[in-house]
Amino acid sequence: MRMIVGLGNPGTRFQYTRHNVGFMAVDGFARRRGINITDLKFKALVGKKGDLLLVKPQTFMNLSGESVMPLMNYFKIEPQDLMVVYDDMDIPLGELRIKPKGSAGGHNGMKSIIEQLGREDFPRIRIGIGRPDPTRDVVDYVLRIFSKEEMPTITDTLIRAVDALETWVGEGLDSAMNKYNKRA
Repeated sequence: MRMIVGLGNPGTRFQYTRHNVGFMAVDGFARRRGINITDLKFKALVGKKGDLLLVKPQTFMNLSGESVMPLMNYFKIEPQDLMVVYDDMDIPLGELRIKPKGSAGGHNGMKSIIEQLGREDFPRIRIGIGRPDPTRDVVDYVLRIFSKEEMPTITDTLIRAVDALETWVGEGLDSAMNKYNKRA
């Protein structure tokens, strides 16, 4: 079984913010696969179809690991079969980075997952949201929706993220990295 976790914050207030691109990517993958993410289990909305489990933690970003770890234990998911999708300010808007492992890189949702799992050797897709100018507050930046000018770029990026998830599921991590770790 494969588990795809999108990181974000629950509630309509945060639905289309930069910090919720992980949720958006998983929602796009769910639509493509015809999977409803409606069941509440271990503080997460989950959808299951065949050997795929889609997860949107409802703990708020900084506590994401509190959902991920119990779900991995319950469904007996190995770290290499976990894919976490999340926003990254260190990547320019419109770019994706797929990695087999790594640190949290300052992302509190990933920090929570790594702390709960006690390891960082699991795949992830980082979706670039760009960095605010130095005069803007980082929290305010990640909790804002994308501008009208940014929408075409992030829409295209989310489509590529869903394509990358399809490639990971169907062809494996190396193939997904080879196809999607290119500059936009």
